[in-house]
Amino acid sequence: MTRPAGRTGAAPDAGGRALDIAYSPCPNDTFVFHAWAHGLVPGAPPLDVTFADIDVTNTMAERGEGSVLKVSFAVLPWVLEEYALLPCGGALGRGCGPLVLTREKAGAGPAALAGRTVAVPAERSTAYLLFRLWAAERVPGGVGRIVVLPFHEIMPAVRDGRVDAGLVIHEARFTYQGFGLHRLADLGEYWEDTTGHPIPLGAIIARRSLGEDRLRQITEAIRGSVRAARRDPAASREYVLEHAQEMDPDVAARHIALYVNEFTADLGAAGRAAVRELLGRAAGQGLVPRWDPALLDAPAPDAPG
Repeated sequence: MTRPAGRTGAAPDAGGRALDIAYSPCPNDTFVFHAWAHGLVPGAPPLDVTFADIDVTNTMAERGEGSVLKVSFAVLPWVLEEYALLPCGGALGRGCGPLVLTREKAGAGPAALAGRTVAVPAERSTAYLLFRLWAAERVPGGVGRIVVLPFHEIMPAVRDGRVDAGLVIHEARFTYQGFGLHRLADLGEYWEDTTGHPIPLGAIIARRSLGEDRLRQITEAIRGSVRAARRDPAASREYVLEHAQEMDPDVAARHIALYVNEFTADLGAAGRAAVRELLGRAAGQGLVPRWDPALLDAPAPDAPG
């Protein structure tokens, strides 16, 4: 569901302004950042939070707006010189990839999309990047027209016949059958089967100009917030459901269980390898600009030993 952008603030400390951060109202993000946003992480700087869907935060990053942002991994080649990838707080995993949905059961498989119209949530999203990699291999002659729609409009558009297929993310994994739709492809399965890597979805980035000490402080604040969320999952429930709006509480809980995992606490070597594979393949096909892989590691601090 697309939610309107909004803000919630914490009072700045005596030294100056609160740290500005933008993340989505999706349950995994509000779960992860609840403790920090509410001043429950000792030593962490106060936050000034903007809620915005990831297509908005991707654009913010490309424009150099914001100090800390949740973005798609797919946007990193455009922003890594200005922003550092932080090693925690993001969304990677297995069995959690985007889905391609159709109105009818597609007996012909991916070939059914040849020349057809497909709705996608954003052109710079990881979901769309995966879709392009998948379609180049699996859809003879390629798809026809791509239509960008807000996330919450995609399943109704497929159901109502306004588009032939839709690329969906987030909690749509749990709700698409209620729209009478069928799964044509699971792009997470495609990615895992062809690479063996977990699927990189959303990243936390911070402006490099903040300096290494500040980046380290931010990283530890995120880790502290993740630990607090896992230690007392019920503490964030009201915050999660407030911003999830009409989402069923059970769906919100399943969403968190799927997208908050070991990679949220630490990207690790496996996570970084997955990101390099995704962006390397994409650059090789001309889908993203060439980028310097060394920028993935510097100057963001490593996980504690």
